[in-house]
Amino acid sequence: MKFFIDTADLDEIREANAMGVLDGVTTNPSLMKKAGGADFHEHIFRICEIVDGDVSAEVTAVDYDGIMEEGRTLAGIHKNVVVKVPLIMDGIKALKSFKEQGIRTNCTLCFSSTQALIAAKAGATYISPFMGRVDDISWDGLQLVEDIVEVYSNYGFETQVLAASIRHPMHVARCAQIGVDVATMPLAVISRLLKHPLTDNGLEKFLADWADYRAEGETVRP
Repeated sequence: MKFFIDTADLDEIREANAMGVLDGVTTNPSLMKKAGGADFHEHIFRICEIVDGDVSAEVTAVDYDGIMEEGRTLAGIHKNVVVKVPLIMDGIKALKSFKEQGIRTNCTLCFSSTQALIAAKAGATYISPFMGRVDDISWDGLQLVEDIVEVYSNYGFETQVLAASIRHPMHVARCAQIGVDVATMPLAVISRLLKHPLTDNGLEKFLADWADYRAEGETVRP
């Protein structure tokens, strides 16, 4: 399973990339607003120069012509750019056109397996089901992701399942068990994947014992 970081913050991207486990980046208008920066296109280029992997950059148009115009511009920024398209009627039409033009896409804001089916048939490179937001309304985000993986497997779709809106490490663990292609998550979640109290306690004990061992060695040394 690939790991993407869900942020537009350059420092967070550098930190995750330094770990050696980062495969790509996903951004959206809200994340771009949070990160700041005067020039959107320049910011996306800078992200692409940090990470050797796919970088999702989202269009803001909601009509077919606007989506196509923005998407072609974004795809021209860098070879790593994947055009992020909303799961609406004109977005679906654009997915088909982008595929014909050799432009890779990430179909975003997916909340049902039928939406995912339509996006795959239209030729999306990635589908982004928003697990956490589904959980927020008392539905089962993991079940949604599992359903999409099963549907795609049934019919051999090439569209990759990119689990989004991941909130905690158990989301990541279950996605890996389900067979998700990509999990995108904030830096805080990536960091928590490393954490376990027994690891911390074990390391503390090892270091304490080592300190005692060294101290004892100093007392008996001639």
